[in-house]
Amino acid sequence: MDSPSRRDRLRPLELVGLSFVLALFAGVIVLLSTRNLEYGGIALGIAFIGSLVGLAMLTLATKPNRTELGDIEEQNRHEGPGHDGTGRGHGV
Repeated sequence: MDSPSRRDRLRPLELVGLSFVLALFAGVIVLLSTRNLEYGGIALGIAFIGSLVGLAMLTLATKPNRTELGDIEEQNRHEGPGHDGTGRGHGV
């Protein structure tokens, strides 16, 4: 079985990094406008979680391309229908 490419392995790290950059921007804007470190930290935390959830939802909403569909089909053929060798689904 082929191991995932470097781009596939770093994809989650890219999303977390982008969320952190967006959160840092929001935290700095709040910090500069209020001059209160606590409010800046709170804004940073809320913006990080919000942007991380938003990016994750957008990532889930995208359709897989041709190569991803091929990988999914290959995994389904290789593992079988039940993944446990019985041919039944989970919890049956």
